[in-house]
Amino acid sequence: MLLVWDAPNMDMGLGAIIGGRPTAAYRPRFDALGRWLLRRTDAIAGTSGITPEPEATVFTNIAPGSAEVVRPWVDALRNVGFAVFAKPKLTDDSDVDADMLAHIELRRATTGLAGVVVASADGQAFREPLLALAAEGIPVTVVGFREHASWALSSEGLEFIDLEDIDGVFREPLPRIGLDSLPDEGAWLTPFRPLRALLR
Repeated sequence: MLLVWDAPNMDMGLGAIIGGRPTAAYRPRFDALGRWLLRRTDAIAGTSGITPEPEATVFTNIAPGSAEVVRPWVDALRNVGFAVFAKPKLTDDSDVDADMLAHIELRRATTGLAGVVVASADGQAFREPLLALAAEGIPVTVVGFREHASWALSSEGLEFIDLEDIDGVFREPLPRIGLDSLPDEGAWLTPFRPLRALLR
């Protein structure tokens, strides 16, 4: 039972929802995510008669000079039981998408997959490979934010779970205001980036 967490993509999605860098109250709790994965693994074992091994992985980029800042987060993930694949962010296109897909394929070809959970809103990278796994009969779940995952919500064969719906992942409710959840009095939607970014 494999969980693959796309850290750059999930961070970007969370930042868009809360309008900036997350504070401690809005950072996902990976211990709660790990317990959720264990419950899903046990549920599969109960219905299939096999006992799959859960594997939780996080894929991330490390920008030059940021190792000391990122190290406590990586160590905390490893302490909870997550494996971390870290790759230097040397260019704009040194993404971890291909590495995530290669790891999923490695597990499919070697140990086999009782199920796959991909935490990402990147439909361009994941939609077709995940649909192919689902067509093989492998249960596929996409975890993300409903505001950014229309591709998963509309793809038959993929289960979608909003990250905030997983018990205990966030200490406080996310301040979600989007076009599909506007209050009657209306709401301001903050910019994703400063206007001055147009000059860069």
